[in-house]
Amino acid sequence: MIKQLLTFCMAFFPMVLCAQQVDLKSRYKQIDEAIAESPHYVALREAKITAARHAFEQTSGKQKYEEGYRLYELYRPFVSDSAIHFLRECITLAEQQGDRAAAVRCRSQLAIRCSNIGLYDEALNILDSIRIDNALDKMVLGTYYEAYNNIYGELSYYTRLDDMRKIYQEKEQHYKQLMFDYLPATSESCFLRREQAAQAEGNLKEAMAINDEWMKTVEPGSHPYALVALYRYIEYKLQRDTTQMLYWLTESVLADIRNAAMDQGSMWELANELMLIGDVDRASRYISYTSDCANRYGSRQRNWQIAPLLSHIANEYKSQSERTTSQLWGTLAVISILALLLLGVLFFVHSRNTQLHAARNDLKTSNDELASANSLLASQKDELAALNGQLSMVNDQLTESNRVKEEYIGRFMSLCAQYIDKLDNYRKMVNKKMKNKELEELFQISKSTELKEKELEELYENFDTVFLHLFPNFVDDFNALLQPEMQIHPKEENRLTTDIRIFALIRLGFEDSSKIAEFLHYSVNTIYNYRARIKNGAIGNREQFENKVKTL
Repeated sequence: MIKQLLTFCMAFFPMVLCAQQVDLKSRYKQIDEAIAESPHYVALREAKITAARHAFEQTSGKQKYEEGYRLYELYRPFVSDSAIHFLRECITLAEQQGDRAAAVRCRSQLAIRCSNIGLYDEALNILDSIRIDNALDKMVLGTYYEAYNNIYGELSYYTRLDDMRKIYQEKEQHYKQLMFDYLPATSESCFLRREQAAQAEGNLKEAMAINDEWMKTVEPGSHPYALVALYRYIEYKLQRDTTQMLYWLTESVLADIRNAAMDQGSMWELANELMLIGDVDRASRYISYTSDCANRYGSRQRNWQIAPLLSHIANEYKSQSERTTSQLWGTLAVISILALLLLGVLFFVHSRNTQLHAARNDLKTSNDELASANSLLASQKDELAALNGQLSMVNDQLTESNRVKEEYIGRFMSLCAQYIDKLDNYRKMVNKKMKNKELEELFQISKSTELKEKELEELYENFDTVFLHLFPNFVDDFNALLQPEMQIHPKEENRLTTDIRIFALIRLGFEDSSKIAEFLHYSVNTIYNYRARIKNGAIGNREQFENKVKTL
């Protein structure tokens, strides 16, 4: 019946989260920590099982039966096959000791376990083999009728034949009434079915009252508490109380994990809720955890419930991958356009460089003519010498400018070629991982900023290398303009610090702080603060500091 109610709630009352009402981050953090500690909780249960096994092997008679039943209770939420094994051991011991009531009780529990993992024929055969009479204890008879009620409830839920569903439901109700006649009203089985009935009838006030009464009988944080908390979550979900429903659902999840319960309904339900709000990553982690638990427990039903959600998550990851692929293709198109623009810029720069070379030749010719005129015009020797010096300085500046541009253009074209190769390699890697369906790894790669950081570091390293190649004495000359306590000495050879790199860009003609900030990936305000701090440490007039840097 718990499956029907969970499915009903999920279909008709989608969750609407409100971050101001529930501290979801805190609740999820507790769950993540509990999952991380899950091996510890499992080890604690296994330690109890080991002690109980030892006691079982060392005892005999009635005590051996009690230890066997204790082992069944320890295994019941942990490993289905082991729970069934020790129930069979208890049946054998009870029959050997002539305790018919204990044997019937264990056979009934065995039928419940079989029906819970989908072994319906086996469960009915076990119950049909039991001979009952009024001499049996009421608790034993109540458990016997509970087993029938559980089987027909499962069959009515999973059958696809409407006529058979009606028959199963009638039998389910018949055996539920018999169970109520024999089991105490305060037993877990009666509380559960009374609350289910009130929910099905829409009597939420009565259902909550039953849950309040049930809650008083369990210890907070225990395994029974997880079941009561789960039904309390359903109560608040039917009332559309988002705050309380999330609190009690996470309470149930935490109780299951901390008690090493492998048969979990609450974690599966929480993953469903997370999928409704689009938190695919967390839902995937939680459903993977509960899937591992279900496999360890050995329940076919739980795996059937989990399978559609796993498929939904896989489809969502596929959609995200397709969106990422579209974005990558868009990025490739933009980069291709930029590459074409870059080729145009390079052609323009080459043309301007040719004109500059012609102008330099013209200046050289003019300088030769002026030198000849200087020998003829002795009276104007000093004036012509001065003019010749100025022209020579201009020529040197043009030569240096040409050398700088040629060096940077060459390095720029090399970097462009390298980036195009890197982009193509990245495209091949993405294509390969998509082909191999390594979607999770591809998704993690697309989220990481490591590639960007690595490329920026390589860009700065190339800039430093080229700049120091062109201006090998720049760092020493730059420090000579600063007061001793403000001088900057890079820790690595052939590398610049951020402070020096800013003024290296100024030396190359970048005066606008926004341009410098764009190149170095800092804010404009940060660049402004760097420039102001360095100028404050200048020797002499701080307003002339940057002009002096441009002449280094």
